[in-house]
Amino acid sequence: MAKLSCTIVGGTGYTGGELLRILNAHPLVEVTQITSRSRMGEYAHTVHPNLRNTSAGNLQFIRPEDATASDIAFLCLPHGEASTQIDRWAGLAGTIIDLSADFRLRDPKAYARWYGGAHPAPQWIDKFVYGLPEMTRGQLAGARYASGVGCNATATNLALMPLVKANLLDMSKPIISDTKVGSSEAGAVASDASHHPERSGAVRSYAPAGHRHAAEVEQMIAVVDKESPQATVHMSATSIEMVRGVLATVHCFTREPVQEKNLWKAFRDCYKGEPFVRIVKTNSGIFRAPEPKILSGSNWADVGFAISDDGRKVTCLCAIDNLMKGAAGSAVQCMNVMHGFEERAGLEFPGLHP
Repeated sequence: MAKLSCTIVGGTGYTGGELLRILNAHPLVEVTQITSRSRMGEYAHTVHPNLRNTSAGNLQFIRPEDATASDIAFLCLPHGEASTQIDRWAGLAGTIIDLSADFRLRDPKAYARWYGGAHPAPQWIDKFVYGLPEMTRGQLAGARYASGVGCNATATNLALMPLVKANLLDMSKPIISDTKVGSSEAGAVASDASHHPERSGAVRSYAPAGHRHAAEVEQMIAVVDKESPQATVHMSATSIEMVRGVLATVHCFTREPVQEKNLWKAFRDCYKGEPFVRIVKTNSGIFRAPEPKILSGSNWADVGFAISDDGRKVTCLCAIDNLMKGAAGSAVQCMNVMHGFEERAGLEFPGLHP
């Protein structure tokens, strides 16, 4: 069986590099083109040195205008660009997986509110499936277009979903997600804030209120729980001394007091058989709760929980690698589901320790 051909549009960023790394060993697809406006003619390994002496690393960047047809295109473009170019790329590839925020939100009004302007291609919004397989697997199967996922939204959604599906939450009370994130979340282009003397050792709340990924969480809660009032999600994000990773600590309130056994049942029922979600909650050892460090380079999401003495407040936890389960890993997982491949294909790397 011939491998499907893939184009990575915008291959110099961190997500483009992760896609190259994953797909280099994928048994059913092959990257045949990578585009860049700034590094045209250079080899991929000059930007992604971990790919030296690999077939993916030996590809040369080409101009976007020179790209030809392929089976699959991954769009790794800055927010706002994919939606202005979607007609062209859809004409060149049968499957599109967009890693930006352009097609995540179903409501154009919500997009305008959170992203500061009207959507450039509202006619395309309904064609995209939200690209988090744990929640939209049935819609992704056979679909042609999948959106990206916000890394902080992914961690928050996976932390919360067991309680939402079990109808345990009091939706009249706010849900508060406090995310701790690594520096790679800021992308590959340096800024004043990411300059090493400024970034090293920092614990910097760069979005203490109103983080836009909250919109994705509210959207997915509404999809899962259609009967309850619209949830209100507040999200903050704090940069810490870490390159990769997100840890979402999500505070929420229950309809009535619950016991730990109720939460165990909710989490086990929600994630039974999921190929990339693990429940992490032990009473001994160092890694008693989800920890991003040991997920580095992997597509795993580790979830856990704690409960207050009165059983009315639950703290849900989820750790991921923001570049993998929060971006490129989920994109490849979506591709696998969309094309009927084994869902774990190319994604079985377990993470690093120490």
